[in-house]
Amino acid sequence: MKNKYHNYKSIEDFLISRPLNIDADLDDGWGASFPVKGIELEATILFADIASFSRRTKELSPIETLIFVNNYFAWMSAEGLHKSCGLIDKYIGDEMMIVFSNEFGSENHFEDALRCARGMIERDVLGYGPHIGVASGNVVVGYTGTTLRYNASVFGLPVTMAARCASVKSEQMLGGTIVFPESNWSNQDIDDLFPKRIYKFPDGRTQERDQCWSVVPPRTVPMKNMEDTSIIELKCGLVHFTQYSTEQRAKDNFMALVEEGFYRKFQHQE
Repeated sequence: MKNKYHNYKSIEDFLISRPLNIDADLDDGWGASFPVKGIELEATILFADIASFSRRTKELSPIETLIFVNNYFAWMSAEGLHKSCGLIDKYIGDEMMIVFSNEFGSENHFEDALRCARGMIERDVLGYGPHIGVASGNVVVGYTGTTLRYNASVFGLPVTMAARCASVKSEQMLGGTIVFPESNWSNQDIDDLFPKRIYKFPDGRTQERDQCWSVVPPRTVPMKNMEDTSIIELKCGLVHFTQYSTEQRAKDNFMALVEEGFYRKFQHQE
């Protein structure tokens, strides 16, 4: 029986802990060689980025933008990956990519990815409004790069599909959605997939909260450089309103760094 929680801390940790499916050197066409090393597996990819990132950071300085983005990554990683088997593949700009697989400890990697997305949306009290796309299928976890610089990443159609799903324009104006190909859906009951939250009162009483999630009927949407795809949206009716924006939080945090002497203004060298 698999452990409920994985023992791997990163994609690199997984690769060095397991025998590779492919481990070879190929000719680059000019007499030099390049390595191909990796492990093939079934996985689910989750992409999440920040809603209206360009507009929201337009008035921020580069350092304030860095604070804004890292605050997002820290918050979303903590809330989404709480008691999760997912491994963070990468952070790029305002995007984060998380990988789930039975090889990492999941019993159902697709459902684990959806539960991770649920946590990101329901606990988005800072108001980042993440766009979330999910897709499952065969991938390769492998090393990419050269001897000058390399890292580990995930390759395959599900990676592209999850990113495209994250960019689908939702028909919902408020609240969050999780978008994925209809082919990945098995008509799960939303109450089984996302059990209703239980609220505990200070006096010890408990009350089951109303279900805030619903399944939007499938619709076909265009995908950049791909065939039109039938997608499913899981829609959350929970809306977070905040009077203290994440943009202002970034500005205030930067001012605090300046006041505490943790910032030295860049001096241009003539």
